[in-house]
Amino acid sequence: MWNLDSTSSHQSKSSSRSAVAIHGDADVAARVEVNRCPRPATTVDSMDDFVLHHSLRLPLPPNSSVHKISTHAAAAGHAMDTPLVALIVVAGTSLAVAVPCLLLAFLCRRRDSSKSQLKPRCCSAAGAAAASTLPVSATAGTTTADCASWSFYGTPAHATLLKLSLADLAAATGGFSPDNIIGDGGYGFVYRAVLPNGVAVAVKRLSGDGDAAAGNREFRAELEVLGSLSHPNLARLLGYCAAGRDRILVYELLERGSLDAWLHGTDAEDGGGTDSLPWSARLRVARGAAAALEFLHHGRHPPVLHRDVKSSNVLLGEGFEAKLADFGLARIVRGSPAKSHVSTQAAGTAGYVAPEIWDGVGATAKADVYSFGVLLIEIVTGHRPSWPMKASMGDKEVNLVDWAREKIGADEASGILDRRMGIEAQGKEMEEAKALLEIARRCIDNAAKNRPTMEEAVAMLSKI
Repeated sequence: MWNLDSTSSHQSKSSSRSAVAIHGDADVAARVEVNRCPRPATTVDSMDDFVLHHSLRLPLPPNSSVHKISTHAAAAGHAMDTPLVALIVVAGTSLAVAVPCLLLAFLCRRRDSSKSQLKPRCCSAAGAAAASTLPVSATAGTTTADCASWSFYGTPAHATLLKLSLADLAAATGGFSPDNIIGDGGYGFVYRAVLPNGVAVAVKRLSGDGDAAAGNREFRAELEVLGSLSHPNLARLLGYCAAGRDRILVYELLERGSLDAWLHGTDAEDGGGTDSLPWSARLRVARGAAAALEFLHHGRHPPVLHRDVKSSNVLLGEGFEAKLADFGLARIVRGSPAKSHVSTQAAGTAGYVAPEIWDGVGATAKADVYSFGVLLIEIVTGHRPSWPMKASMGDKEVNLVDWAREKIGADEASGILDRRMGIEAQGKEMEEAKALLEIARRCIDNAAKNRPTMEEAVAMLSKI
């Protein structure tokens, strides 16, 4: 016989303990009661069911649509991880390869472009005309005349220059025979050369025996300056040759030679020269030399300082037009020509050099103006700047510049004119000569700031 009361009492105690547990820990008790309840065979087919199961931390039934969707999404996400990473790796690798390749291609294109700009070419009527006067084997290693556009120190040489072979120049000068020398100096020798087509040119061969570096600087300076300039009063550079130690420049030949030769020829100092320049030719030479310097200082950018203006560097054309030559000491100015100094090293020829140069001040355009003033005195008097003179007062020996300055200041200019010109004491030519000497006096002022610019000098000459 069953003891129902005992059983009932036991169940009652269990219920009581369950109730206490529920009141003591409602969340835990709720879970216990739920777990003790049989789970209905339901499906989770909606988001509400999913939320309910999630809040109760129950697993989703495997046959539910939400469980299937979640399972498929997770599988798809896992499956996508591998190709996505692979795609990123491939893209990164491609980019790492492509960028250097593109950069390399850009640099190669730029290099080729630079080479094409420096590639020898005949690109102007002047270059074509010059090419027609030179031999067909003008370019070393080729069989055709060639033009080269040069660039030094960042300054392009716009004029076209012909690159000549050493063999052609040796043949044209008779093996650089002393019999063909028409000029010489510290730089080397100038030869008269006749090319195979009969055209005569002047070949300047820079000396390789002395300071090779100095010769190369002179070579580069002439190419840089004359190769990029064109003016009626500048000697025209036609071509060049650089072979081994040889540095050779080829110019148009000016058959009348230099102003120095005309002023100081045989017995010139004694007034016995047979081919003395008449006054009209001397005035024309003065104007031409002034125009050349004005162009160098004010007619181009950047300006150029000649730094060696003298009578032997003034060549004469057929009609006695002046052609300024020898740019071996020339320098391009990076700034104002009147204020910029290009070098503190003395350069030039004694007698023509401005006093500030000997004091260690760098050359400026005003130093060229001083040299031009000396040249004017030389043209009018017929004396070299180095020629010692006896001053009219006392026995002190003075140079040409000091002597001329004293005479001009004392209004005795007429007494220092070259007698070979045959200028009468009164007349138009005498007045012109005095006016030219007055310009010279201003140009040879010992203070550079008091000297005129070449623009001002040209303006004054135009009034004579």
